[in-house]
Amino acid sequence: MFLHGTSKINDSGHLEIGGCDVVDLKAKFGTPLYIVDEQLVRQRCKEYVEAFQASGLKFQVAYASKAFCVMAMCTVVEQEGMSLDVVSEGELYTAIQAGFPAARIHFHGNNKTPDEIEMAIDAGIGCFVVDNLVELHLLQAIALEKNVHVNVLLRVTPGVEAHTHEYISTGQTDSKFGFDIGNGSAYEGVEVTSKQSHLELLGVHSHIGSQIFEVEGFQLAVQKVAEFAQGVKTGLGIVFKVVNLGGGFGIRYVDGDTPLKVSQYVKAITDAVKEHFAKIQSELPEIWVEPGRSIVGDAGTTLYTVGTNKNIPGVRKYVAVDGGMTDNPRPALYQSHYEAVLANRALEEAQETVSIAGKCCESGDMLIWDVKLPEVTSGDLLAVACTGAYNYSMASNYNRIRRPGVVFVKDGQSDLVVKRESLQDIVGNDLVPERIAKQAVTK
Repeated sequence: MFLHGTSKINDSGHLEIGGCDVVDLKAKFGTPLYIVDEQLVRQRCKEYVEAFQASGLKFQVAYASKAFCVMAMCTVVEQEGMSLDVVSEGELYTAIQAGFPAARIHFHGNNKTPDEIEMAIDAGIGCFVVDNLVELHLLQAIALEKNVHVNVLLRVTPGVEAHTHEYISTGQTDSKFGFDIGNGSAYEGVEVTSKQSHLELLGVHSHIGSQIFEVEGFQLAVQKVAEFAQGVKTGLGIVFKVVNLGGGFGIRYVDGDTPLKVSQYVKAITDAVKEHFAKIQSELPEIWVEPGRSIVGDAGTTLYTVGTNKNIPGVRKYVAVDGGMTDNPRPALYQSHYEAVLANRALEEAQETVSIAGKCCESGDMLIWDVKLPEVTSGDLLAVACTGAYNYSMASNYNRIRRPGVVFVKDGQSDLVVKRESLQDIVGNDLVPERIAKQAVTK
């Protein structure tokens, strides 16, 4: 397994993260357990901020909280000078409870409810990223009723298809997100927005996909958005103050993944902005981006305890762990690949190829197919790397399995930031109506 951040193999042959032996973490917190390398998270935040500072452009780097949203994470990214992107009342509430400055919160989503819009307006968030005309008129009506003016960006689809999984590619014309530039709906959106009494149009937002390893897609998106901005300026006399170019910057999960350095992504984007927007307006727009996975993805590791195994001669050996698709649904959803190590025997030579199965009653509950490990026995600890993004945030209680706890580790300290669910938590919202409780048992 490739070692990210502060991860290393210590003298005991154990995986160590943030100066903490994961064998000790298992004894203290149990498994499954999400472990987050706080130092690596902070390093990634600094890389984005410093890269934009070097560009000389005005900017905001907003952490895309959908990747991993808990109060401790909101606190860390705020400390590192970042803004925050939320897409639901739950993410917004988490940020507010963490004390995140509302003026640096941007609210996304293709179907914001009236309650969510009211909650965000009342909190005083900095900007709404508007996805469609229905939302636009709803936002205007609520802002008018509350007699407040709200900042908006219009989400546009530039017609750029990133090289990524079809379910996480969002910049193409056929997408549930945004106003399409090619068919004229984006221009119409700008025109309609400009006529709303309580909406202040800052500019546009474009997001082309996720887990992207090249810069050409971003550069083309900048060109398309700049051409659109030119048309808007000529036709409507409107100049964009802000251009949000989304996120999607990839990370290394396995051999063959070739992400660029943060500075390379940022330089390519900012150079493209300087090239294309200098032809349109005297003052370059403020640039916003929304990294999520690339901030926290490779900073996360999930620790499991090995249970049973099943050897099918001539076919494969299944090794089961005490988690699975309930804490990491990505292999089932996206056919995602991961690397793993026996965390308590990390120096031992690999002797067998096994497939890691989860404990859910689903044949598709497989975490890793065909990974080489030392001969695995019950009670071993398996560490799966790069689970910081879209694991905890997409976790479920399928089969009524409890969701794991989350610990942040740094400089030898381990702190619980999310408690592992209890069995009481599982039934905490259940109700048995009196009419059912009193129903006679039939035989």
